[in-house]
Amino acid sequence: MVEASSASMVSPLARWCWPPAGLSDIPIERLSVSTCPRPRATLTQGENMAQRVGPTRRGVDGTPVEPLSIKHPNAAGIDIGGASHYVAVPPDRVGKGEPAVREFGPHTEDLVAVANWLCACRIDTVALESTGVYWIALYELLQARGFEVWLVDAKSVRHVKARKSDVLDCQWLQQLHSFGLLSQAHRPDEQVCALREMSRLRDITIDERARHTQRMQKALTQMNVQLTNVITDITGETGMNIIRAIVAGERDRMALAQLRNYRVHASTEQIAKALEGRWSREHLFSLAHELKAYDFASEQIARLDAEIEGRLEAMRVFDKRPEANANKGRRKNTLAFDGRRALMNWCGVDLTEVPGIDVGTALKILSELGSSLTRFATAKHFCSWLGLCPGTRISGNKKLSGASKRIPNRVARALKLAALGLSRSRCAMGAYYRKLALRMGSPKAITAVAHKLARIVHAMLSGQASYVKEDQARHEARYRERAIKALQKRAQELGLTLSPQAVPAQP
Repeated sequence: MVEASSASMVSPLARWCWPPAGLSDIPIERLSVSTCPRPRATLTQGENMAQRVGPTRRGVDGTPVEPLSIKHPNAAGIDIGGASHYVAVPPDRVGKGEPAVREFGPHTEDLVAVANWLCACRIDTVALESTGVYWIALYELLQARGFEVWLVDAKSVRHVKARKSDVLDCQWLQQLHSFGLLSQAHRPDEQVCALREMSRLRDITIDERARHTQRMQKALTQMNVQLTNVITDITGETGMNIIRAIVAGERDRMALAQLRNYRVHASTEQIAKALEGRWSREHLFSLAHELKAYDFASEQIARLDAEIEGRLEAMRVFDKRPEANANKGRRKNTLAFDGRRALMNWCGVDLTEVPGIDVGTALKILSELGSSLTRFATAKHFCSWLGLCPGTRISGNKKLSGASKRIPNRVARALKLAALGLSRSRCAMGAYYRKLALRMGSPKAITAVAHKLARIVHAMLSGQASYVKEDQARHEARYRERAIKALQKRAQELGLTLSPQAVPAQP
């Protein structure tokens, strides 16, 4: 405790907080730091980082936080671009006066020069930004040359503010990678990547064929041919027979109506009434054009199905036959071969046993992930990568938001569509969805059910286990038991007892 008489011994920089003589009882206003700044020692960047992250600093659980250390001393960073690539290596790997950052072109001989320079600099691991599709050629070349290539998301690599340039980007990547601060993106092996390319191309072609179908409907509507009012799907047998006959020159509506299939609910007279319209030349030309494009897209889908079947046969590991599943028959846009058996013989489990997952969804999941999920340590890591986990943003012991991350992930999108398809399903997963939708709304319920489906998929692919089906009645019974136990526990805490009482049935 310093007495007032010793105020004269205090340095001038510290005396600013003392009140004037004789006015010790009068409160005074504290001066700002800018008026009388405190002396501060000038620290280097390394000393400053050492002060921020030191061996004595402790985390929330009390464990000491270790200082940053070099994890990958032979690391390089590459900033990918469409016209050039900037490569950064550690400064001690180049000669005196030589730059540690070099710019290379996008051509194949330039990519070979990148690999040769990295070999000369004794580099064994490289970090790349996933910029568009420009990284693929360099990634494959470096991987073939024996480098450990880390593909990182450009959004997760935040640069220092006001220091944005291609040269600094590659240096920043190199520094982060050397300290082990980067997260590697998931990229399956070469065979799975080829299957993924075919699966994605098939989805794109299906979407294009759907657009051609919409344009055919538009051309018919413009001619006031109300075929969509009497037929559910114009791409079915009846619809395509009528459209092809119209394009071929048939205009008699009774003759066109005779092309109906016997399973169509509308009668021949109703279809003939809907086919009476104004046959405009330009709209007939548009209809023929879209029909030809529709047929071409269908041929491309058939070729892609044959290619996918061949690749799945080449990756065959098991020889299993899935059990008959009466609830999942053939659907529209499904594979032209027995995709369920082919996928099961590749990964060892039948993902179509899970409610909401059909053959197309299983193909999309396996083509994006592969048959093994060893890359993900636990199911929590897998669900976090999908962006299906609740948010854990906390500041000052206060939870900021519990919203899940918005990640453009194809597997997560497929699982959400599968969860949406369970809204009216009479299974345990459907009952779970309806219970959550009633409490928190449909969007959050879809995410929660997709999260549960992701955990099931991870358990099946990691443990080679089959899915145990549970009907809605069993799920409701288990839910009732849990609710009763919770009420009994709450009553016991309040010093009360619960006695069951029969309730008469509602008339």
